[in-house]
Amino acid sequence: MFPRMPQATSLIRVPIRAKHFTDIDFATLVMERATQTILFLILFAHSGAAQNATETGGDEFPVGVILDLGTLVGKIAQTSIQMALEDFYAVHENYSTKLVLHIRDSNSNNVQAASAALDLMDSHNVQVIIGPQKSSQVSFVSDLGNKTKVPVISFTATSPSLFSGSLPYFVRATLNDSAQVNSIASLIKAYGWRQVVPIYEDTDYGRGIIPHLIDALQEIDARVPYRSVIPLSAASEQITQELYKLMTMQTRVFLVHMSSALASALFTKAKEVGMMNKGFVWVVTNGITNIIDSLNPSVVEAMNGALGIKFYAPKSEELDNFTTRWNRRFQIDNPNDPPLKLSIFGLWGYDTIWAVAQAVEKVGFNNSTSFQKPAVPRTSASLDILETSPYGPELLKTILQNKFRGLSGYFDLSERQLQVSTFQIINVVGKEWREIGFWTAENGISRQLNYGKSVTRYSGPVTDLNSVIWPGKSTEIPRGWEIPVSGNKLQVGVHRSMYTQFMTNEKNPITGAIKASGFSIDVFEEAVKRLPYALPYEYVAFDDTNDTGRAGYNDFVYQVYLQKYDIAIGDITISFNRTSYVDFTLPYTESGVAMVVPLRNSNNRNALVFLQPLSRDLWFKSIILFIYTGVVVWLLEFLGNKTNVRRLTVGKPGIMIFFSLFGDTDGVERFLSRTVLIVWVFCFLLLGSSYTANLTTMMTIQQFNSNVTDIHVLRKSGEYVGYRNGSYVGNLLKTLGFSKSKIKSYNSTDELKIALSMGSKNGGIAAYVHEVPYIKLFLAENSQAYTMVGPFYRTAGFGFALPKGSPLLGDISKAILDIVEGDTIIQIGKKWMGGYQDKHNNERLPSIPDQLTTDRFQVPFMFTAAVSTSSLLIAVITYLYEKKKERMTNMQGNQNGDGVEGNDKTQDGNERGRVQGHDQLEAGRDQNDQQQEETGSAVIYRNEKTLSSRVVHISSSARY
Repeated sequence: MFPRMPQATSLIRVPIRAKHFTDIDFATLVMERATQTILFLILFAHSGAAQNATETGGDEFPVGVILDLGTLVGKIAQTSIQMALEDFYAVHENYSTKLVLHIRDSNSNNVQAASAALDLMDSHNVQVIIGPQKSSQVSFVSDLGNKTKVPVISFTATSPSLFSGSLPYFVRATLNDSAQVNSIASLIKAYGWRQVVPIYEDTDYGRGIIPHLIDALQEIDARVPYRSVIPLSAASEQITQELYKLMTMQTRVFLVHMSSALASALFTKAKEVGMMNKGFVWVVTNGITNIIDSLNPSVVEAMNGALGIKFYAPKSEELDNFTTRWNRRFQIDNPNDPPLKLSIFGLWGYDTIWAVAQAVEKVGFNNSTSFQKPAVPRTSASLDILETSPYGPELLKTILQNKFRGLSGYFDLSERQLQVSTFQIINVVGKEWREIGFWTAENGISRQLNYGKSVTRYSGPVTDLNSVIWPGKSTEIPRGWEIPVSGNKLQVGVHRSMYTQFMTNEKNPITGAIKASGFSIDVFEEAVKRLPYALPYEYVAFDDTNDTGRAGYNDFVYQVYLQKYDIAIGDITISFNRTSYVDFTLPYTESGVAMVVPLRNSNNRNALVFLQPLSRDLWFKSIILFIYTGVVVWLLEFLGNKTNVRRLTVGKPGIMIFFSLFGDTDGVERFLSRTVLIVWVFCFLLLGSSYTANLTTMMTIQQFNSNVTDIHVLRKSGEYVGYRNGSYVGNLLKTLGFSKSKIKSYNSTDELKIALSMGSKNGGIAAYVHEVPYIKLFLAENSQAYTMVGPFYRTAGFGFALPKGSPLLGDISKAILDIVEGDTIIQIGKKWMGGYQDKHNNERLPSIPDQLTTDRFQVPFMFTAAVSTSSLLIAVITYLYEKKKERMTNMQGNQNGDGVEGNDKTQDGNERGRVQGHDQLEAGRDQNDQQQEETGSAVIYRNEKTLSSRVVHISSSARY
């Protein structure tokens, strides 16, 4: 059963059980108790509301509080939790439970924090422990809480290592340090910095954030080249020595994550050694910025120009009123201390008390209920003597379910820690700080809070932030790196290329200095001239006297990864496997792998050259269209009842088509037939003119070409191909499917020329395969006899290799891009490659014209076929309609025949006479035509006269 505690239990309790202090002698114990007694008397006069809470009756609920009362955070938190207790029961006077606080000072000592927790559990049977303050103290205290089922709630311990399944009774009423790493990475990316050096204290708190920070920086392609770890007890000389070490490095972006006391010493020394001047960048985590208002003004002034990540507490009228009351109360509680300002840790402490008080009231509490005591003698020194709380599990569950709007914002511990909210990005200016923007998980970086806008977490350019006053009162954004004044020159690795035009080097026998020359050297030196700053450098020769092949190039690039070179330059191919351990600049040459093939004179003497202008498909479709058009015209004339067309039988299709298309003007009479012929003639003229032009080119122009046009054709035909010995092209050819026996390597240009002239069938090669830049060197001297085919395989080109995350990468790449886009690269090319590039582009050799294909005549062919088909359909429909109309007329005539039979006989006789006369006239004309062909015009005249007399006779007979 919990005994009723006196009023003083809400303050600091002095441990009375000697078994917890076996390592402390009597004199030390007396001094310690005297100090605590004095502090107890000071605080006793200001414990009004907490004491009144116990006097008003109700079940007292013991709560332990462990803080470092000698620190800024400890002092701020103590005042806040006492005011929280007063405010809560002032609002909830009718509650049946009353919290009673038992405050202990750990004196920033892990052992004493654990001792205080044991005393609170053993002596006061506390049901909840608030604290301790440091992450290193929480670890052991939380183990005690797990054993006794007493919830341990800390609103100051932020180390990510504390939140795990092994501490089920630990609740973090603050943000995990890892919650701010994304905001830090977003800030780094916004300003374009590529390297960051973290400076942190050698504690659980300092080390806990580093793995999460490195992961976040890797996502934005930034790296950590060095970690500066400073012991918590480091002297001024040790801090100064570490700062001088940092000054010798290139990186100028530093991230500070440590306690306020060590950070104050660090920035004071940084200002003394000149590291708070122009060009440096300092970013501090929220562990410092959250209490920046309470730091010594001289420390804040030393931090001028630094950026910080600060937890953002929404402004409200309640917060303003509480801040005013808190300032007065703090002066009363700490009359001998300088004024401090309320921080977010004080607000979290305030909201934590409210969360616990609400949970206790909901669970209910009875003073008569005791801890479950283990069956272990009280004299045992084992931890098994600790009693188990009967309220712990239910109380923990209620605390985690309790959500409300507190002074710090939305207070939600459902995940056993506060969730990520909003961070303020601040800039220290003078003795104060000013806001330059915000960061949220939903919106990324922004100048103002824009709720509802969804972007990626690392988004946000510099323009989305307010202007910053950087160290040294500079308004220019620092590059984030510098060449150290006391450091060595930039070590530039060079080698002897297989092609001396690209790069070669020699050593001065007197000075020992390396002198390099070549195309790559000129590009590098021109890029350095265009940098916005001076970059001192010296060449370092790669010792590769026995191997100048591609394997040597791999070893050469690997020296950059081993940090022997700051940059490696030359004809280095940018490849995927190399990018795993170095970074490359933008390429400064063309990319790709191509073939060199010999040219040949191909004057065309083929007897069937007249068939070559048109493709086989076009020939076939043209003939089909010709026949189809002829058939359509004949059918149109046939359906139009043209007599001479009717006489042409189906067994004579050649005569039929010729007559339809090439007969006299009387042969094509219908309008539809003429329309079809006009469209077809237009298509025929278009095809004929194209055919004539192509045939003329083939027969008159001398062409230079090659039989080789595709690397895959060479592979299928089993031709031999060659490459330069030592090049990776040999492996590429195997990858493309070439047999090893069909690949030949050569060591010199003369060998290649001989092999190409011999040809694949005579022991040589059909093509020389190499990278485009090297091929251009070859063609610069042999462009009249050879040509380039391709490229058929793409590569990234040549570039310079730098260490991963090198700050020089962006600037040198920009300079190379400026060179490549201008006239400079052309001038350098003319110097070392004889200007072949311009010659190759401007003097293109004539080539065989392509055959005409159906694709080029698809539209006129389709139009001609459409017109022909449409005309035929119209003619068929018209013919069928006329036949139907004729049948209807005949049927009406038969129905009227019965009434006028006599008259019809007479009329029929006359009609028969006229028809017979007409038939005889037609027969006479036919006979006349035959006689005209045999005897000439005289016979024709005689027949016509005879025919006329017969017609007169027939007509007379018809009248009678």
